[in-house]
Amino acid sequence: MTQIPLNKLVIIGVGLIGGSFAMALRKADAVRHIVGVGRSRENMQRALEQGVIDEIAENMASALENADLILLAMPVGQTEVIMTKLAPHLQADTIVTDAGSTKLDVVTAARNHLKENLKNFVPGHPIAGAEQSGVRAAQHDLYTGKHVILTPLKETRLDAIEKTSILWQACGAKVSQMQVEAHDEILAATSHLPHILAFALMHHLHQSTDNPENLLRFAGSGFRDFTRIASSSPEMWRDICLANRKALLKQMAKYQDELQSLQAILNNGDGKALEKVFSQAREMREDWLKNKH
Repeated sequence: MTQIPLNKLVIIGVGLIGGSFAMALRKADAVRHIVGVGRSRENMQRALEQGVIDEIAENMASALENADLILLAMPVGQTEVIMTKLAPHLQADTIVTDAGSTKLDVVTAARNHLKENLKNFVPGHPIAGAEQSGVRAAQHDLYTGKHVILTPLKETRLDAIEKTSILWQACGAKVSQMQVEAHDEILAATSHLPHILAFALMHHLHQSTDNPENLLRFAGSGFRDFTRIASSSPEMWRDICLANRKALLKQMAKYQDELQSLQAILNNGDGKALEKVFSQAREMREDWLKNKH
C-alpha cells in the first residue's frame, strides 16, 4: 500500500466508522494528510487531539481542494444535503466513497447531484461497528477481518473501484462486490431487522411497567447480549430504517409470520414442534459460526 498512499483524505463524519477508517489507514502508512468535516465542533476537536485527523476543515471548498478520496461516514439521512454541498467543489479525479448501511438511497442521491463526477463514486458499506458512537469509539483495528461490500455503478471507473478496494484491504478488511438491491435486501434481514427488534424489545419493556429498573435488575447475560445493539445511535438507525423501509418492512412481515407460527405452537402446547424450530435455528447458527472464520 505504501507505493500509492493518499496525499489527502477527507472524512465527512468523523465518528466510529470514519474515525476508524482514518486510524487504520494512518497505521498502514497509506495516507499523508487527513481532513475532517463534521457538525460537532467538540467531536472534531477531540478527533484532532486524538490524532485521528490532522486538520478541521473551515469549509467544504477548502476541505475538498486537492483531495484524493472523500469518505462519507455521516448518518445516511444527511447524504442528500452533503452531496449538494460537496458537488460544486469536487475535482475531476477525486474519488468519493461512502460507508452507509443502505445503498439505494445513497446511489439515488449521487445520481441527483454528482453528475459528471458520478464516474468517481464508489458506494460502499463496511460490515463493522459497535454500539458506541463518536470519535471516542474509533479504533484502528475495527475493520480487521471484517467484510466491506462495494456496490459500484455501471458508470464507476475501474481504477476508482480498485483504489477503494485497496484502501479497505489496507484497513484489514475483506472486500466483495454486489448489486445495490441485493445489498439492501440482505442487510435488511441480517442487520436492520435485528436492530429494530432490539430497540423494540427495550421500548416494550419500558412501556410495560412503571418500574423498568426493577424489572431489568433480574435480566441476565442473554438479555444483555440480545439487546446490546439497542445502545446504538438512535439518529443513525432512524435514518437507516427509513432509507431501507421497503426491504425492512418485508422482513418485518416475515418475522411476524414466524412469531405467529410460534404462538400457534405454544397455544397447542406442541413441544415436539417447538423443539424442531429451536433445533433448526441452533443448527443454522452453529453452521454460520463455523463458516464465519
